[in-house]
Amino acid sequence: MKKKGAYKWIALAVLLVVIAGLIIAAVSKKEDTKDQRKEKENKSESTYRPVYHFSTPDKWKNDPQKPIYFDGKYHYYYLYNHDYPKGNGTEWRHATSKDLVHWKDEGVAIPKYTNKNGDIWSGSVVEDKENTAGFGKGAIVAIMTQPSADGQKQEQYLWYSTDRGKTFKSYSKNPIMPNPGTKDFRDPKVIWDNEHDKWILVMSEGEKIGFYESSNLKDWTYTGGFVTKDIGITECPDLFQMKADDGTVKWVLGTSANGKESGKPNTYAYWTGNYDGTTFTPDMDEPQWLDHGFDWYGAVTFEDGKNKGSLKKRYAFAWMNNWDYPDKTPTMKEGFNGFDSVTREITLSKQDDDQYSLLSKPVEELNQLTDSTNSLEQVEVNGEKKLKIKGEAYQLDTDISWSDAENVGLRLRESADQKRHIDVGIFAKDNVSYVNRSYSNQPDQSKKYVESRDYFDAGKKNVHLKILVDKTSIEVFVDDGKTVHSSEVFPRHNDQGITLFSQGGTSLFKNIEIKRLRSIQ
Repeated sequence: MKKKGAYKWIALAVLLVVIAGLIIAAVSKKEDTKDQRKEKENKSESTYRPVYHFSTPDKWKNDPQKPIYFDGKYHYYYLYNHDYPKGNGTEWRHATSKDLVHWKDEGVAIPKYTNKNGDIWSGSVVEDKENTAGFGKGAIVAIMTQPSADGQKQEQYLWYSTDRGKTFKSYSKNPIMPNPGTKDFRDPKVIWDNEHDKWILVMSEGEKIGFYESSNLKDWTYTGGFVTKDIGITECPDLFQMKADDGTVKWVLGTSANGKESGKPNTYAYWTGNYDGTTFTPDMDEPQWLDHGFDWYGAVTFEDGKNKGSLKKRYAFAWMNNWDYPDKTPTMKEGFNGFDSVTREITLSKQDDDQYSLLSKPVEELNQLTDSTNSLEQVEVNGEKKLKIKGEAYQLDTDISWSDAENVGLRLRESADQKRHIDVGIFAKDNVSYVNRSYSNQPDQSKKYVESRDYFDAGKKNVHLKILVDKTSIEVFVDDGKTVHSSEVFPRHNDQGITLFSQGGTSLFKNIEIKRLRSIQ
């Protein structure tokens, strides 16, 4: 009995040791999970990958191609370089989305250097529903610029897809639109003109935008041109119809342009007017601008695919970079360079001076990313007031009113010592809205392009600001969105303060709402 009792106690001791071991293992596993979670959080905090902006999975991206909607999705192609930064040449990479917020990478659809002609440049893609080109009903047809094997001339080539845009085949080694003898002949944009029952193509030809027509997407006839003035070389032209808020239908001609030399933006210029099937006649000689920031280039506008035929609204987005400093980004250390603005909803509105203007606002679908919200009903400011609320990626809305203040606005992504920040506001003394990025990390080492400005009526003593802040960008929509400022910024990760300021008088900040946004990655 004694011997059996000893064995009993030994067995019990062994069992306790085993149980203790299991507990220790479980605790260790739990701690490991915490460490892994912490490591993931630290990794997220230290990256410059945008939280809610579309960005290239790796390497390089620049010009967007106009998205089209079919099979329940928006199909988006963009210029991509998998050899960046050690090799040149772009190709078309493909992404799809159901909501214009979340995007699924579909890989490269048109590889570069697959024939004797050069790499794949910008162009456009259409769905050939009636088989006008002969590749079959519903074929996806892309027309884009390639530098030709014959002297590297800018010429237009056709590629087509019979698998719903996943892969494309080259129609011919020869151009469907040979170079007419001009240096600049690129970025074709194709649309179907219901009014005149034909395909229309607009082309960037230096300071001119050329107009062409076709019945089959292969054979094109020149019908005329629109000559621009004081906005530099045109790129990525655009043509579409819109119905204004007063019921008037207008044609809109747009293009990416460089107006820096004449004190104008380097973004997307547009004219409202009339197009009779051959000639575009603008309402005004001077263009308007869809953005006044420094980094909204190669923009595209496109139809609301879920409400086809409606002319009341369109969508738009652009490459958020600038050819003056394309490689000056800390994201290169993470193996990628290139992201887009958020998708905007654009509408056409008749203004008080009888001029028609495009208005912009972020798409409503962006609100689905809201993780948490802070609200302040009213804050009175004379001087400055630092908020307890902080943020890195968010949407901020506020109504501001003043009587005698000269400069009123917000300092965002501010450092703890308040030395680093991005300033957004209204400088009433100079009649401008502005965004100043000079006090934060930003890509322009020349410091020429650090404060973007646009006219603001000095007699107006109130403003609504909608501000989108992300890890690498700021987009500011002033009042109804006729003025937008979009620019790259690279604040330090811990710079997350928000300060309200009012210089020269008292201002009221009302209805402050800050929505923190979740990642789309």
